[in-house]
Amino acid sequence: MTTVIKIKKGLDIHLKGKASEVLMKAAKSDSYAIVPDHYTGITPKVTVRPGDRVKAGSVLMIDKHFPEIRFVSPVSGEVVAVLRGEKRKVLRIVVKPDEKIEYVPFPVKAIASLSGEEIKALLLEAGLWPYIKQRPYDRIAWPDATPRDIFVTAFQSAPLAPDFDFVARDETDAFQTGLDALARLTPGKVYVGLKKGATLRPERVEVVELDGPHPAGNVGVLINHIRPVNKGEVVWTLNAADVLFIGRLFLTGITDFSRLTALTGSEMATPGYVKVIAGCTIDSLTKGRVAFDGRHVRLISGNVLTGTKVTPEDYLGAYDNQLTAIPEGDETDEFLGWGTPGFGKYSVSRSYFTWLTGKNREHVIDARIRGGRRAMIMSNEYDRVFPMDILPEYLLKAIIAFDIEKMENLGIYEVAPEDFALCEFVDTSKIELQEIVRNGLDLLYKEMNS
Repeated sequence: MTTVIKIKKGLDIHLKGKASEVLMKAAKSDSYAIVPDHYTGITPKVTVRPGDRVKAGSVLMIDKHFPEIRFVSPVSGEVVAVLRGEKRKVLRIVVKPDEKIEYVPFPVKAIASLSGEEIKALLLEAGLWPYIKQRPYDRIAWPDATPRDIFVTAFQSAPLAPDFDFVARDETDAFQTGLDALARLTPGKVYVGLKKGATLRPERVEVVELDGPHPAGNVGVLINHIRPVNKGEVVWTLNAADVLFIGRLFLTGITDFSRLTALTGSEMATPGYVKVIAGCTIDSLTKGRVAFDGRHVRLISGNVLTGTKVTPEDYLGAYDNQLTAIPEGDETDEFLGWGTPGFGKYSVSRSYFTWLTGKNREHVIDARIRGGRRAMIMSNEYDRVFPMDILPEYLLKAIIAFDIEKMENLGIYEVAPEDFALCEFVDTSKIELQEIVRNGLDLLYKEMNS
């Protein structure tokens, strides 16, 4: 029997530029890159040099702390650059692709005949392990750990997020195969969170339907309502789109990093889906679709709440299957903007009359902060959009003070920065809450594992 979880707290932000369920053609990417900053908590060690020839699945770098965790090339071709910054920090490893991709073959067998350790070894060797994250700490899973349970979210409820029913419509076999492989890695259960009414129905897993506003689709909400994480426990989490990579490996014996990516936002001329390979250039996605002439446009790899600001010269985020284009807003000059009726403006607190036009009206919102920085106000405004059984304001204050005992008691082990993205959006104090949580998790990790 399917479990249904009804979420009441939250907020759906309806923006203009939702991707139509149409598959479009993307421009060819002239290079692909592995960017260490896309992976939280790793210390990269580069294993290639400029001029080396690689295949899709060849190792480009490893993690110094866990050398068995490999980061592989998404395409075949020539390594043209290993860019470094201050203190020789690795910024990116760039590969110029071949016309036709050659793949490293991996020996695969029927999942039923493989043990959990054999599946784990194959995922590590093929470079798919970085797509498995863990809680606590929201970082790449420890290879030597055994998770209590595994949670997969196939419902992205963030603004303009892609519809996984459409993304996986031709790859249900790959999704099921990936879930079967994950089930061998835990003595517990594999939980899959779906949007209520989703047509996708995986088997041999615990299906959970989520109904309600964002952040209903966050894996943290799924964990909190099914089985919260206690001190000493470890659970693994994955995005459903990344499970497809695992499924393809066991079906074909190669690492196919192609993914359907949603091109969204009010500044995107033709919102829709394109099939690209992970690590492609942003320029290949925006060419002919975003006009930069005379307009200031904010490009975001991911969604508007948790994504990363990028330029056409950057690369699509390792975990992202969405690119958003919205107005920057820095050229806007509103005389007495605070004193106008604000017709057409979006407001959570109903400061403008726009709320009378209905909840489902699509808005064009730019990237301005729209407010001044001030002290955190204990007004329960976070609580109104935070559907987890956690006191967000008190947890944030404990993180700022780095009071480990209070952090543990208030639920630090089961949260990630994305769980506070909506709180950050509605925050009248304009505090960077996600950064506070990320720094707190990193400091806690060092303290507990030193």
